[in-house]
Amino acid sequence: MYKTYQKFANVLVDYSCEIKAGEKVIIEQEFVDDQFLIILAKTIRERGAYPIFVNKNSTLTNTLIECCDETYCDLLTKYYLPVMKDADATILIRGSNNLYESSEIPADKQNIYSKRFMTPVHFDERVNNTKWVLSNWPTTGLAQAGGMSTKKYTDLFFKVCTLDYSKMSKAMDNLVAMLDKTERVRIVANGTDISFSIKDIPAVKCAGKNNIPDGEVFTAPVKNSVNGVITYNVPTVYNGKKFENICLKVKDGKIYEATCSGKTKELNDILDTDFGSRYFGEFAIGVNPYITEATGDILFDEKMKGSIHLTPGCCYDECPNDNKSSVHWDMILSQTPEFGGGELYFDDVLVRKDGLFVLPELLCLNPENLGA
Repeated sequence: MYKTYQKFANVLVDYSCEIKAGEKVIIEQEFVDDQFLIILAKTIRERGAYPIFVNKNSTLTNTLIECCDETYCDLLTKYYLPVMKDADATILIRGSNNLYESSEIPADKQNIYSKRFMTPVHFDERVNNTKWVLSNWPTTGLAQAGGMSTKKYTDLFFKVCTLDYSKMSKAMDNLVAMLDKTERVRIVANGTDISFSIKDIPAVKCAGKNNIPDGEVFTAPVKNSVNGVITYNVPTVYNGKKFENICLKVKDGKIYEATCSGKTKELNDILDTDFGSRYFGEFAIGVNPYITEATGDILFDEKMKGSIHLTPGCCYDECPNDNKSSVHWDMILSQTPEFGGGELYFDDVLVRKDGLFVLPELLCLNPENLGA
């Protein structure tokens, strides 16, 4: 296992964060094998940088969220924000024994914690002002959530996390260039026919710099341009609750009707968090050749080959559409035959059918050309 751990550490340190001598590197970890953490720390020190470990305890964090208020969250921000401001890089590695651990926390408490602590410390400071990468760690809990044996999930994890991301990055360039020239996108699938403009909003490739695993190209819809209906066919977990078969009806950018299997009230409670949570902040295309089925882990599922996600909530600074929200909820629609197929159009030109690109300049992104 040593060689696998070292290869993974090299990806995080050298490729994702490009750690340099003298840099301070925060490592936030939970349920991670000590042997890997030792290898990661030694790798960072070999580069002349300084690892600073922060142990995360989700059970304790959830307990604190349950009894939080604005004053307490502001106090947390007062103490944590200067540390984040002083960091040069952040590596977050999070395992989990139960994806639904936070499911009993009241939504209003989760919203306060998100707005008053997570947004200023992580979304504003870490994301915008440090080099950072986020990864999970293979645990029995995550394997169970994905319906896999621990061995199968662990093998998949390291296969996906140590693939040749530099090759993937180069293959994404044509898709980025095409999106930058595109005015309108249309997505068609079972229960889905939705269109929107992406005119003058840049596209960004994600090839292992901020997420491991990775494999998506994203932009954002013009805020008021989204019209139609979309039905997401991949289950999603948000605030510790699992949602399935989410269907959103949209007019002039705003979600005016939202339903799902069994949790429609909870779905709408989240979408009513603030004004921006009923508008979309991201549109992305997943291309990771090794992620072929839903795992219950958003870091995997949003990169599934043949998928898209159209995300209610806040936009990213790299692709601004002026939508601000404390919500950013990646909901996944797979267009592979196993999920019912579908088509993706740019300016009325068919770009991808049933999860495979059909234009010559994009064939390099199909699984057989990315090593699968």
